[in-house]
Amino acid sequence: MSTENRAAVIEDFLKKIRVINQRGVDRAALEEIVAQLEALAERRDLFNFDEFPAPVPGQGSTAFRYRLNDDGDTPTLYLNSLLPGKSTIPHNHETWAIISAVEGQEINYVYRRDDEGREPGFTTLHLQKEVIVQPGTSISFLGEDLHGIRVEGEQATLHFHLYGLPLESLNGRYGVEADGRILNYNASQMAPSIKAYP
Repeated sequence: MSTENRAAVIEDFLKKIRVINQRGVDRAALEEIVAQLEALAERRDLFNFDEFPAPVPGQGSTAFRYRLNDDGDTPTLYLNSLLPGKSTIPHNHETWAIISAVEGQEINYVYRRDDEGREPGFTTLHLQKEVIVQPGTSISFLGEDLHGIRVEGEQATLHFHLYGLPLESLNGRYGVEADGRILNYNASQMAPSIKAYP
């Protein structure tokens, strides 16, 4: 399938998302966006492991993040591939975010933060729910929602990650270590994206 066709499909998708984004994104708007992103995830002719390879086990990286558009501060679409065993510490996104699956499963652990009685720079997290993101089951977040992920089983993932703002521009994202220590997530945890747009 041609890159031009994929670029046109992505642009058409993003036009719809920009309209919703301009109205302001709340939980109801997230559901609208989820429906659009799940429809895009069904386009396996355009988004697949042949076009967006998974990392090769034992060759260093356990995660690839392909950035699919660059429109300044408008919503930004990524396609992530994670190997089994890959996990993240709990973190926020600072903007709204949605994960929809093309291939594979990712366990999402959603947390509630509680700073009561903790010293500054530390927090206590309480697990609220687990969601297995797989084809047909997405997850969405507002900016301060917290989650961590883990990929189990034997199959790499290929999942869309859509954010209200580019990940690379977010300086207020934070992560929470196992002992409750809060750290800057982008600075300590985030590898560069792979540019995958014309």
